[in-house]
Amino acid sequence: MKFNRLIPELSVSNIEISKRFYLQIGFHIVYERKEDKFAFLELEGNQLMIEEINDHWSTGVLEYPFGRGINISMTIDDIDSFYIELQKKKIPFFKELMTNDYEVNGTIYHDAEFLIQDPDGYLLRFNN
Repeated sequence: MKFNRLIPELSVSNIEISKRFYLQIGFHIVYERKEDKFAFLELEGNQLMIEEINDHWSTGVLEYPFGRGINISMTIDDIDSFYIELQKKKIPFFKELMTNDYEVNGTIYHDAEFLIQDPDGYLLRFNN
């Protein structure tokens, strides 16, 4: 297994609820440490760690929605099929599937993307 250079770790209020959510949307558990209430997850090469809130990493009081001001962007090979799959599973969308144009160094890129929230309110952006 190769670890990405950047892997977000999210503090979650309930590890079991969060694991169930992430598995439902297509992630799989690479490994977990049940005694630490920790799981390492992956979806199409996108890696994410979740751990139930503890005193080890807290820098302040966490209130819903967690992660204010942050969205985690993940690339999905077939964004349209993934979006339809989540619709069928009745996952609520924070932002529906849309195409946005982004200018990067003079080149315009067209990016299909949508956003959902996890049970703790973290914003997850899926794009192609």
